[in-house]
Formats: sequence, C-alpha cells, structure tokens
Amino acid sequence: MLIDILSFSCPLLLCSFAALFSEYAGSLALFLEGLVSFSAFVFFTLCVKLGGTMPVVFAAFVITIILMALTVFLFILLIQKFKAHKFIAGTAMNLLFTALTSAFSSMIFKTRGVLTSPLFSFDVTSVKIFTIVITVLITALSIVFLAKTRTGLYLRITGSDSNVLIAKGVDPLWIRILSWTMAGAFTALSGILLTLRISSFVPNISSGRGWMALAAVFLGNKKPVRLLIAVIIFCATDYFGVHIQNLFPSIPTAVLLSLPYIVALGMVACSPAKKS
Repeated sequence: MLIDILSFSCPLLLCSFAALFSEYAGSLALFLEGLVSFSAFVFFTLCVKLGGTMPVVFAAFVITIILMALTVFLFILLIQKFKAHKFIAGTAMNLLFTALTSAFSSMIFKTRGVLTSPLFSFDVTSVKIFTIVITVLITALSIVFLAKTRTGLYLRITGSDSNVLIAKGVDPLWIRILSWTMAGAFTALSGILLTLRISSFVPNISSGRGWMALAAVFLGNKKPVRLLIAVIIFCATDYFGVHIQNLFPSIPTAVLLSLPYIVALGMVACSPAKKS
C-alpha cells in the first residue's frame, strides 16, 4: 500500500515542484494542467508510431521532456518580448495545450477517446519502482539546487527581491525564463509517468493535478518539505477514495472522485493566513 501511495504521489509532486519554481520567480505557471495531458499524449504517440521497443521508449522519454521544455521556453520568450500579462498568457497556454491534445488525437488516431496499443504496455510493478526512484532522485537534486547553488538562490529571490539581482548584475528576466523552462520539463515528466502507469493515454489524464500542484505550493508555504507533505496528504486521500468504495459501495462515485479536491479546499480554507 505504501508503494502504491508513493507512486501515486510522484506525478503530483513533480507538478508541484514545477509550480514552485515558477512561483519563486514571481511568474506562477498556470499552464501545468494542460501541459501534463499534452506531454502524456506526445510520449504515447512517439512510442507507438516509432515501434514501442525499449530504446524507442527511452528516446521518446527524453524527446518529450526536451520538446515540452523547449515549447515553454519559446512561449515565455514571446511573452517577455511582447510584454504580455503572464497570468493571462499562462491561462491561454493551458487552453492551447488542451486543445492541441484533442486535435492531434483526432488527426493521428481518428479519436478523441482513450488510446491503447500493444506497443505501449508495461509491467505495473516495474513502472511503480521506476516512478518512485526517478521522482526521489529528481526531487533530491531539486532541493539541493534550490538550497546550495547560486542559480537556485537567484531563483528563490527573483519574485521577492529582484532588485538584489539587478544590483549584482543579474537580469531577473532570464531567471524567470529558466523557471518556466524547468516547469515545462518537470510537467512533461509528470505526464509521462501518468501514461506509463496505466499503459495508455486517457483524455484529461492530468485529472486536476496541475491545479492541485498550485494549491500544494501555497499550503506548503513554498517550502519543499512542507510541499511534499501536502502532496502526500492529497494523494493518500485520492488513493483511499478510489479503494474505499470496495468497502462502502453505497457511497456515490462522484463523492469519492471529488474527495481529494474537497480535502485540498478544506486545507486551503483552514491554513493560517501569512502575516505581512
């Protein structure tokens, strides 16, 4: 059960770190929800269309992460060049990624529904172990990056003390671009792990994780360890919500599906306001 909950938490944890990077830089990434699904779709498509062998899966894994990071990088360059409002631009990107997923699915696979293939099938236990190992590794490296490196320090103060960076001759603009690019890479990995876990692509595979990641950042007060605790609480609730119906079949499915969001809302409502 513990392994199930941990593996269940990994995609949301990666999404939450993506949100954390952007929030540190003062430009909260609102495109996470749409990009998770789009990344999952791109990964599935590459694997199936290129043959589905393990070298292909590995190549698709790397290509998807690089492609999504590059896509976000180009978007943030355009946003900065034209001085667009980042909140509105992030929301527009979220809608665009969602629309592209549906459009490309219809064009390539002639359906907007669930996508499966014998070329895209993985052992459940192996995927769980891989998911936990790679998430723990990347999370640990991210914490070290934020706490121990100069660039990590610059990232953490860009949103709150950008004048300090300017005084040191560092342009906060490039730190914000870096934060969104990293957010794109982490979100892509989250989408990949979700589609590996179920050996298929499902429309709206993100299931609100992009929005829950934003909530986890604020519940964790932008602290990585507290963020991790919030993520585990969300996912444990989600996990038990999925399995509790076996014990209490009379509980409506809609209530169980909404349980993690109810918990998230309750935690946000009960969290103490930050004093200025």
